[in-house]
Amino acid sequence: MAGFADYDKYDGLGLAELVAKGSVKPEELLDEAIARTEKLNPKVNAVVLKHYDEARAQIARGLPEGPYKGVPFLLKDLHLLLDGTITSFGSAAFKTNMADHNSTLTDRYLAAGLVIFGKTNSPEFGLSPTTEPRLYGPTRNPWNLGHSAGGSSGGAAAAVAAGLVPVANASDGGGSIRIPAAACGLFGMKPTRARTPMGPDRGEGWGGMSISHVVSRSVRDSAAMLDATHGAADGDPYAAPAVTRSFLQEASTAPGKLRIAFSAKRPDGTLWHKEVVAAVEATAKLLADLGHEVEEAAPEIDPGEMGNHQAAIIGGNIALTVRQRAAALGRELTENDIEKFTLLVADVAKTRSSADYAEAMLYIHQMGRKMAKFHNRYDVYLSPTLGTPPIPLKHLDTMTSDIGTYMRHSAEYVPNIGVYNMTGQPSMSMPLAWSADGLPLGMMFTGRFGDEATLFRLAGQIEQARPWGDKRPVL
Repeated sequence: MAGFADYDKYDGLGLAELVAKGSVKPEELLDEAIARTEKLNPKVNAVVLKHYDEARAQIARGLPEGPYKGVPFLLKDLHLLLDGTITSFGSAAFKTNMADHNSTLTDRYLAAGLVIFGKTNSPEFGLSPTTEPRLYGPTRNPWNLGHSAGGSSGGAAAAVAAGLVPVANASDGGGSIRIPAAACGLFGMKPTRARTPMGPDRGEGWGGMSISHVVSRSVRDSAAMLDATHGAADGDPYAAPAVTRSFLQEASTAPGKLRIAFSAKRPDGTLWHKEVVAAVEATAKLLADLGHEVEEAAPEIDPGEMGNHQAAIIGGNIALTVRQRAAALGRELTENDIEKFTLLVADVAKTRSSADYAEAMLYIHQMGRKMAKFHNRYDVYLSPTLGTPPIPLKHLDTMTSDIGTYMRHSAEYVPNIGVYNMTGQPSMSMPLAWSADGLPLGMMFTGRFGDEATLFRLAGQIEQARPWGDKRPVL
């Protein structure tokens, strides 16, 4: 069957509208997505598990009348399960991990009418801000194949940037939606803690720091996808604050005059990369020109203390994953199963106590209250998503024995993004600048806990004022 030549001229909602009008069939969209994947994926290595037959069977069974009926879609190869397919977590230890049920969020994607035809590359257990797992190899940035697509949703971002799909599943436990969105020139919203479900296998991810959503080319796709997937499921331990109207409505509503703080400095007071500083200052001027009240100010963050407590929570969860997989396989895991950095994280976690974990949880909740006070004065906080332009491949090597260099390079690249995972606030990256070398520079906007509405309204306004949809990498 023929594909659909104008496929990448539309966002996800645009394709769904064509399906609804009968202008194109779901089979044609799937054929086009598969053809693009077969042609371009060898260059970017975004899709690592292909479910073409399952996707065709899904269409043959009949698609529900959801807002994304017939639109091709990709899951991230991390945590989310699709019955009868493998989810490997980017790890050799899980390369045969066959699901016997769907995740709750997967069911919601299917109910929206999305056609799931594969899974995207992720670093092992989502631990790295670049996507270069030993199991599948590196995902390459479509804007420059020698550079990283970011992590941990690097495969998802590369797939969208390369035009394989208009929107793809992603998750964020320490920046993993916003980092690759910034690196690949996309829109990426990390929703409020518990806005989307983690069940039925988990109540929360990484102590409530991790949450799933999407990366997309358009703001409205992110909004509409959150409309289709948000809300607590039966048995969830807690829920995000209720919303008053749809996120899609918010994205087309004027934000009014907002109080916006911005900073071109790292948490330790030093300046970002010079191109990043220039991009932040240009964005602040854009916001002022749009009528917002903009001033330079920043919340107080101690990077060392934050990193210590973040490591306690993430490390404890990684150690549990390693222990559970070892039990399932009936043997201890070795470097043949798990990358060096992952093993180190798990081993360090064993030296910490339950009191250390409890202290870390207390810290992140205190950080949430501290940020709430900051947002009593400011509606939105603007800062760069990344400390530098997208890094070259191999700059961060999870098989290195030099962990000190790895951690230093990682901190230079993503020095403050994880704080909003700790506080649970909604935070989004927008592609508002490009480096002299033609690489995207993302700008990060963070709002009050539970207030995606203000961010979507602001995002819609900025997208109109400074559109990026016509900027595409050439592959």
